[in-house]
Amino acid sequence: MKTPRVATACAVLGVALLSTGSASAQTAATPSTDAQPAPATSTTPSAPPPASTAQPASGQPSRSPGQHFVVDPVLDGVVIVGGAGFSALLGLVLSSGEIEANVPGPTSNLLSWDRGTVTQSIDPNASMYSDIGLYSAIGFAVLDPLLSGLRDGWDAGLVDAMMYAETISLTEVFTDVTKIAVRRPRPIDYLNCSNKPPNTPGCTGTDLELSFFSGHASTVASIGATATYLAFVRDPNTARPWITLGAATALTSFVSYERVRSGNHFPTDVVVGSMAGAAIGILVPHLHRHPEEAPRVWVGAAPATQGTGGSFTLGGVF
Repeated sequence: MKTPRVATACAVLGVALLSTGSASAQTAATPSTDAQPAPATSTTPSAPPPASTAQPASGQPSRSPGQHFVVDPVLDGVVIVGGAGFSALLGLVLSSGEIEANVPGPTSNLLSWDRGTVTQSIDPNASMYSDIGLYSAIGFAVLDPLLSGLRDGWDAGLVDAMMYAETISLTEVFTDVTKIAVRRPRPIDYLNCSNKPPNTPGCTGTDLELSFFSGHASTVASIGATATYLAFVRDPNTARPWITLGAATALTSFVSYERVRSGNHFPTDVVVGSMAGAAIGILVPHLHRHPEEAPRVWVGAAPATQGTGGSFTLGGVF
Protein backbone atom coordinates (compact mmCIF):
# COMPACT_ATOMS: atom_id res chain seq x y z
CA MET A 1 0.00 0.00 0.00
CA LYS A 2 1.28 3.47 -0.80
CA THR A 3 2.14 5.71 2.12
CA PRO A 4 0.25 9.01 2.41
CA ARG A 5 3.37 11.01 1.52
CA VAL A 6 2.14 11.79 -2.00
CA ALA A 7 -1.19 13.08 -0.74
CA THR A 8 0.49 15.08 2.04
CA ALA A 9 2.81 16.71 -0.49
CA CYS A 10 -0.20 17.73 -2.58
CA ALA A 11 -1.88 19.22 0.47
CA VAL A 12 1.20 21.31 1.33
CA LEU A 13 1.50 22.49 -2.28
CA GLY A 14 -2.20 23.34 -2.39
CA VAL A 15 -1.99 25.48 0.76
CA ALA A 16 1.03 27.33 -0.62
CA LEU A 17 -0.66 27.97 -3.94
CA LEU A 18 -3.95 28.99 -2.33
CA SER A 19 -2.21 31.66 -0.28
CA THR A 20 -0.99 33.49 -3.37
CA GLY A 21 -4.47 34.84 -4.14
CA SER A 22 -6.51 34.91 -7.30
CA ALA A 23 -4.38 37.39 -9.23
CA SER A 24 -2.43 34.62 -10.93
CA ALA A 25 -5.51 33.23 -12.64
CA GLN A 26 -6.30 36.43 -14.56
CA THR A 27 -3.64 38.68 -16.03
CA ALA A 28 -5.85 41.39 -17.53
CA ALA A 29 -6.34 44.42 -15.30
CA THR A 30 -9.73 45.87 -14.36
CA PRO A 31 -10.26 49.43 -15.68
CA SER A 32 -9.95 52.08 -12.98
CA THR A 33 -13.18 53.69 -11.75
CA ASP A 34 -11.35 56.97 -10.98
CA ALA A 35 -10.53 57.72 -14.61
CA GLN A 36 -11.94 61.10 -15.78
CA PRO A 37 -13.89 61.26 -19.07
CA ALA A 38 -12.47 63.25 -21.95
CA PRO A 39 -13.71 66.88 -22.22
CA ALA A 40 -16.92 67.20 -24.22
CA THR A 41 -15.42 69.89 -26.49
CA SER A 42 -12.47 67.79 -27.58
CA THR A 43 -12.52 66.98 -31.29
CA THR A 44 -9.40 64.82 -31.30
CA PRO A 45 -10.34 61.13 -31.57
CA SER A 46 -9.00 59.02 -28.79
CA ALA A 47 -6.30 56.50 -29.67
CA PRO A 48 -7.36 52.86 -29.70
CA PRO A 49 -6.29 50.86 -26.68
CA PRO A 50 -3.22 48.64 -27.02
CA ALA A 51 -3.91 45.14 -28.29
CA SER A 52 -2.71 43.59 -25.05
CA THR A 53 -5.36 45.38 -22.96
CA ALA A 54 -8.30 45.53 -25.39
CA GLN A 55 -11.47 43.78 -24.29
CA PRO A 56 -12.96 41.26 -26.72
CA ALA A 57 -16.58 41.49 -27.73
CA SER A 58 -17.50 38.66 -25.35
CA GLY A 59 -16.53 40.78 -22.34
CA GLN A 60 -13.82 38.32 -21.24
CA PRO A 61 -10.36 39.73 -20.44
CA SER A 62 -7.91 39.45 -23.32
CA ARG A 63 -5.57 36.47 -23.12
CA SER A 64 -1.98 37.48 -22.62
CA PRO A 65 0.79 35.47 -24.31
CA GLY A 66 1.29 32.14 -22.57
CA GLN A 67 -1.99 32.35 -20.64
CA HIS A 68 -3.68 29.23 -22.00
CA PHE A 69 -5.15 28.10 -18.67
CA VAL A 70 -6.88 29.71 -15.68
CA VAL A 71 -7.54 28.48 -12.15
CA ASP A 72 -9.80 29.49 -9.28
CA PRO A 73 -7.56 29.56 -6.20
CA VAL A 74 -10.50 28.93 -3.85
CA LEU A 75 -12.23 26.13 -5.77
CA ASP A 76 -9.08 24.43 -6.99
CA GLY A 77 -7.37 24.93 -3.63
CA VAL A 78 -10.26 23.18 -1.86
CA VAL A 79 -10.10 20.30 -4.33
CA ILE A 80 -6.34 19.93 -3.89
CA VAL A 81 -6.21 20.18 -0.11
CA GLY A 82 -9.45 18.25 0.45
CA GLY A 83 -8.48 15.46 -1.91
CA ALA A 84 -4.97 15.14 -0.53
CA GLY A 85 -6.23 15.22 3.06
CA PHE A 86 -8.87 12.57 2.36
CA SER A 87 -6.32 10.30 0.71
CA ALA A 88 -3.79 10.78 3.50
CA LEU A 89 -6.30 10.00 6.24
CA LEU A 90 -7.63 6.97 4.39
CA GLY A 91 -4.05 5.77 3.99
CA LEU A 92 -3.54 6.02 7.75
CA VAL A 93 -6.72 4.04 8.39
CA LEU A 94 -5.68 1.32 5.97
CA SER A 95 -2.21 1.14 7.51
CA SER A 96 -3.65 0.52 11.01
CA GLY A 97 -4.54 -3.09 10.22
CA GLU A 98 -8.07 -2.80 11.58
CA ILE A 99 -9.46 -4.17 8.28
CA GLU A 100 -8.34 -7.77 7.98
CA ALA A 101 -7.73 -9.45 4.64
CA ASN A 102 -9.82 -12.41 3.54
CA VAL A 103 -8.31 -15.65 2.32
CA PRO A 104 -8.06 -15.49 -1.49
CA GLY A 105 -10.14 -17.94 -3.51
CA PRO A 106 -8.92 -20.48 -6.06
CA THR A 107 -6.76 -19.20 -8.90
CA SER A 108 -9.24 -20.68 -11.37
CA ASN A 109 -11.49 -17.71 -10.58
CA LEU A 110 -8.93 -15.31 -12.05
CA LEU A 111 -9.11 -13.97 -15.57
CA SER A 112 -7.01 -16.02 -17.97
CA TRP A 113 -4.43 -13.25 -18.55
CA ASP A 114 -4.03 -12.75 -14.78
CA ARG A 115 -3.33 -16.36 -13.80
CA GLY A 116 0.30 -16.32 -14.81
CA THR A 117 0.98 -13.62 -12.21
CA VAL A 118 0.42 -16.06 -9.34
CA THR A 119 2.85 -18.66 -10.75
CA GLN A 120 5.73 -16.32 -11.67
CA SER A 121 9.03 -15.96 -9.82
CA ILE A 122 8.81 -12.68 -7.90
CA ASP A 123 11.53 -10.14 -8.67
CA PRO A 124 12.71 -8.86 -5.26
CA ASN A 125 13.89 -5.55 -6.77
CA ALA A 126 10.78 -4.81 -8.84
CA SER A 127 8.99 -2.94 -6.06
CA MET A 128 11.99 -0.63 -5.61
CA TYR A 129 12.16 -0.01 -9.35
CA SER A 130 8.49 0.94 -9.46
CA ASP A 131 8.97 3.35 -6.55
CA ILE A 132 11.83 5.01 -8.43
CA GLY A 133 9.57 5.46 -11.44
CA LEU A 134 6.76 6.88 -9.29
CA TYR A 135 8.91 9.47 -7.55
CA SER A 136 10.59 10.39 -10.83
CA ALA A 137 7.16 11.29 -12.20
CA ILE A 138 6.35 13.33 -9.09
CA GLY A 139 9.69 15.11 -9.42
CA PHE A 140 8.82 16.04 -12.99
CA ALA A 141 5.46 17.40 -11.79
CA VAL A 142 7.43 19.78 -9.55
CA LEU A 143 10.01 20.69 -12.21
CA ASP A 144 7.70 21.27 -15.18
CA PRO A 145 5.83 24.27 -13.64
CA LEU A 146 9.18 25.89 -12.92
CA LEU A 147 10.14 25.50 -16.56
CA SER A 148 6.76 26.93 -17.61
CA GLY A 149 7.41 29.91 -15.34
CA LEU A 150 10.73 30.55 -17.05
CA ARG A 151 9.22 30.26 -20.54
CA ASP A 152 5.81 31.90 -20.12
CA GLY A 153 5.91 33.90 -16.88
CA TRP A 154 5.40 33.17 -13.19
CA ASP A 155 1.61 33.11 -13.51
CA ALA A 156 1.78 30.29 -16.07
CA GLY A 157 4.08 28.32 -13.77
CA LEU A 158 1.73 28.78 -10.82
CA VAL A 159 -1.32 27.71 -12.83
CA ASP A 160 0.53 24.62 -14.07
CA ALA A 161 1.59 23.74 -10.52
CA MET A 162 -2.01 23.89 -9.30
CA MET A 163 -3.19 21.71 -12.16
CA TYR A 164 -0.52 19.10 -11.43
CA ALA A 165 -1.44 19.13 -7.74
CA GLU A 166 -5.13 18.78 -8.56
CA THR A 167 -4.43 15.92 -10.96
CA ILE A 168 -2.47 13.99 -8.34
CA SER A 169 -5.00 14.66 -5.57
CA LEU A 170 -7.99 13.52 -7.62
CA THR A 171 -6.11 10.45 -8.83
CA GLU A 172 -5.15 9.45 -5.30
CA VAL A 173 -8.72 9.83 -4.04
CA PHE A 174 -10.23 7.86 -6.92
CA THR A 175 -7.60 5.13 -6.56
CA ASP A 176 -7.97 4.73 -2.80
CA VAL A 177 -11.77 4.70 -2.88
CA THR A 178 -11.73 2.04 -5.58
CA LYS A 179 -9.21 -0.07 -3.68
CA ILE A 180 -11.24 -0.13 -0.48
CA ALA A 181 -14.47 -0.74 -2.39
CA VAL A 182 -13.18 -3.67 -4.47
CA ARG A 183 -10.69 -5.22 -1.97
CA ARG A 184 -9.13 -7.55 -4.52
CA PRO A 185 -6.37 -9.82 -3.15
CA ARG A 186 -2.89 -9.12 -4.46
CA PRO A 187 -0.98 -11.80 -6.41
CA ILE A 188 1.42 -12.13 -3.48
CA ASP A 189 -1.60 -12.96 -1.33
CA TYR A 190 -2.48 -15.82 -3.66
CA LEU A 191 1.12 -17.04 -3.57
CA ASN A 192 1.56 -16.99 0.20
CA CYS A 193 -1.89 -17.32 1.74
CA SER A 194 -4.09 -19.35 -0.60
CA ASN A 195 -5.66 -22.44 1.05
CA LYS A 196 -4.41 -21.41 4.50
CA PRO A 197 -6.45 -20.69 7.66
CA PRO A 198 -7.81 -17.12 7.95
CA ASN A 199 -5.57 -16.15 10.90
CA THR A 200 -2.28 -17.34 9.43
CA PRO A 201 0.52 -14.90 10.38
CA GLY A 202 1.39 -12.59 7.52
CA CYS A 203 -1.93 -13.18 5.78
CA THR A 204 -4.20 -10.72 7.61
CA GLY A 205 -2.79 -7.33 6.57
CA THR A 206 -5.17 -4.85 4.95
CA ASP A 207 -2.70 -4.12 2.18
CA LEU A 208 -3.04 -7.68 0.84
CA GLU A 209 -6.52 -6.78 -0.42
CA LEU A 210 -5.71 -3.51 -2.19
CA SER A 211 -4.70 -4.85 -5.58
CA PHE A 212 -7.32 -3.18 -7.81
CA PHE A 213 -6.27 -0.90 -9.22
CA SER A 214 -2.60 0.07 -9.18
CA GLY A 215 -1.93 3.42 -7.51
CA HIS A 216 1.59 3.54 -8.94
CA ALA A 217 0.29 3.13 -12.49
CA SER A 218 -2.58 5.59 -12.05
CA THR A 219 -0.40 8.32 -10.52
CA VAL A 220 2.38 8.05 -13.11
CA ALA A 221 -0.15 7.95 -15.97
CA SER A 222 -2.03 10.99 -14.63
CA ILE A 223 1.14 13.07 -14.35
CA GLY A 224 2.26 11.97 -17.80
CA ALA A 225 -1.14 12.81 -19.32
CA THR A 226 -1.20 16.29 -17.77
CA ALA A 227 2.39 16.94 -18.90
CA THR A 228 1.54 15.82 -22.43
CA TYR A 229 -1.60 17.97 -22.60
CA LEU A 230 0.30 21.05 -21.40
CA ALA A 231 3.10 20.40 -23.89
CA PHE A 232 0.72 20.14 -26.84
CA VAL A 233 -1.00 23.40 -25.85
CA ARG A 234 2.08 25.43 -24.97
CA ASP A 235 4.46 24.22 -27.71
CA PRO A 236 2.31 22.64 -30.43
CA ASN A 237 4.78 23.11 -33.28
CA THR A 238 7.86 21.66 -31.60
CA ALA A 239 9.17 18.22 -30.73
CA ARG A 240 8.45 18.76 -27.03
CA PRO A 241 4.87 17.33 -27.04
CA TRP A 242 5.91 14.14 -28.81
CA ILE A 243 8.95 13.65 -26.61
CA THR A 244 6.75 14.16 -23.54
CA LEU A 245 4.17 11.69 -24.83
CA GLY A 246 6.81 9.07 -25.56
CA ALA A 247 8.55 9.50 -22.21
CA ALA A 248 5.24 9.41 -20.29
CA THR A 249 4.13 6.24 -22.08
CA ALA A 250 7.48 4.55 -21.52
CA LEU A 251 7.60 5.45 -17.82
CA THR A 252 4.00 4.31 -17.22
CA SER A 253 4.71 1.03 -19.01
CA PHE A 254 7.89 0.50 -17.00
CA VAL A 255 6.22 1.16 -13.66
CA SER A 256 3.25 -1.05 -14.59
CA TYR A 257 5.53 -3.92 -15.58
CA GLU A 258 7.52 -3.70 -12.35
CA ARG A 259 4.33 -3.68 -10.26
CA VAL A 260 3.32 -6.96 -11.87
CA ARG A 261 6.81 -8.44 -11.48
CA SER A 262 6.81 -7.51 -7.80
CA GLY A 263 3.65 -9.54 -7.18
CA ASN A 264 1.72 -6.48 -6.04
CA HIS A 265 -0.65 -6.28 -9.00
CA PHE A 266 -2.27 -8.25 -11.77
CA PRO A 267 -2.02 -7.07 -15.38
CA THR A 268 -5.63 -5.88 -15.24
CA ASP A 269 -4.79 -3.76 -12.18
CA VAL A 270 -2.09 -1.79 -13.97
CA VAL A 271 -4.07 -1.49 -17.23
CA VAL A 272 -7.12 -0.04 -15.47
CA GLY A 273 -4.93 2.13 -13.26
CA SER A 274 -3.15 3.58 -16.29
CA MET A 275 -6.45 4.27 -18.04
CA ALA A 276 -8.01 5.94 -14.99
CA GLY A 277 -4.94 8.07 -14.34
CA ALA A 278 -4.61 9.15 -17.97
CA ALA A 279 -8.30 10.15 -18.06
CA ILE A 280 -7.95 12.35 -14.97
CA GLY A 281 -4.67 13.77 -16.24
CA ILE A 282 -6.31 14.91 -19.46
CA LEU A 283 -9.56 16.18 -17.99
CA VAL A 284 -7.99 18.44 -15.34
CA PRO A 285 -6.09 20.76 -17.73
CA HIS A 286 -8.82 20.47 -20.36
CA LEU A 287 -11.38 21.90 -17.92
CA HIS A 288 -9.00 24.76 -17.04
CA ARG A 289 -8.60 26.13 -20.56
CA HIS A 290 -8.81 29.91 -20.86
CA PRO A 291 -12.30 31.18 -21.86
CA GLU A 292 -10.89 32.39 -25.19
CA GLU A 293 -9.58 28.91 -25.96
CA ALA A 294 -12.09 26.69 -24.17
CA PRO A 295 -13.96 24.27 -26.46
CA ARG A 296 -17.61 25.18 -26.94
CA VAL A 297 -19.97 22.77 -25.18
CA TRP A 298 -23.71 23.14 -24.88
CA VAL A 299 -26.51 21.26 -23.17
CA GLY A 300 -30.12 21.45 -24.32
CA ALA A 301 -33.49 20.17 -23.12
CA ALA A 302 -36.86 20.48 -24.81
CA PRO A 303 -40.36 19.04 -24.33
CA ALA A 304 -41.63 16.49 -26.80
CA THR A 305 -43.77 17.89 -29.63
CA GLN A 306 -46.34 15.15 -29.13
CA GLY A 307 -47.38 13.39 -25.96
CA THR A 308 -45.35 13.52 -22.76
CA GLY A 309 -41.64 13.46 -22.15
CA GLY A 310 -38.88 15.45 -23.72
CA SER A 311 -35.42 15.36 -25.21
CA PHE A 312 -31.94 16.02 -23.87
CA THR A 313 -28.97 16.93 -26.06
CA LEU A 314 -25.27 17.38 -25.40
CA GLY A 315 -22.99 18.77 -28.05
CA GLY A 316 -19.77 20.60 -28.51
CA VAL A 317 -16.86 21.55 -30.71
CA PHE A 318 -13.51 20.14 -29.65
